[in-house]
Amino acid sequence: MGPFLFAVAAGFGTGLSLIVAIGAQNAFVLRQGIQRHAVPVIVAICAGSDAVLITLGVAGVGVVAGAWPAATTVLTLVGAAFLLTYAAMAARRALRPSVLVAAGGSARPAVLTAVALTWLNPHVYVDVLLLGSLAAAHGSLRWGFAVGAVLASLCWFSALGFGARLLTGFFAKPASWKVLDGLVAATMLAFGVLLLSQLR
Repeated sequence: MGPFLFAVAAGFGTGLSLIVAIGAQNAFVLRQGIQRHAVPVIVAICAGSDAVLITLGVAGVGVVAGAWPAATTVLTLVGAAFLLTYAAMAARRALRPSVLVAAGGSARPAVLTAVALTWLNPHVYVDVLLLGSLAAAHGSLRWGFAVGAVLASLCWFSALGFGARLLTGFFAKPASWKVLDGLVAATMLAFGVLLLSQLR
């Protein structure tokens, strides 16, 4: 394996380890995939956003952004409010589960949610700083590291979004949706509270 491919592999492994962790964004993509609603655009938004953030991190913009803690505080408050609101919505769905129905209508609400879950999550900027610093360790091959991290994001969200349809049979029962939405509500609530607890 050449130096460039090694950097790509390192970026892929690191990126995947950061993205795969259970979180609000993954829970949302999974639900959209199961419901088969706006999956291509949701996957594109999540993976595309990661590509932009990773590029900024490797380019060093993440270091500059870290110099303004006030911006991080505002982002944390907004992100926490959004997560807690979404948690309440998921909890309400869990109390009133329904059978699996392919969602129709406008994709706009799903798109806005995907954007918010990605860009209003302060933790994503911590990951940007981390990836930027790790990429810098590869010197002139740092962009190979960035390519690997971007590929990891694309592979993960594609697998999560498009692979979720394999669970369609299981989610044909209302009880299954009750469990999923209950887990989503708990995840969103936990992350929302976690964000608020980090404020000083």
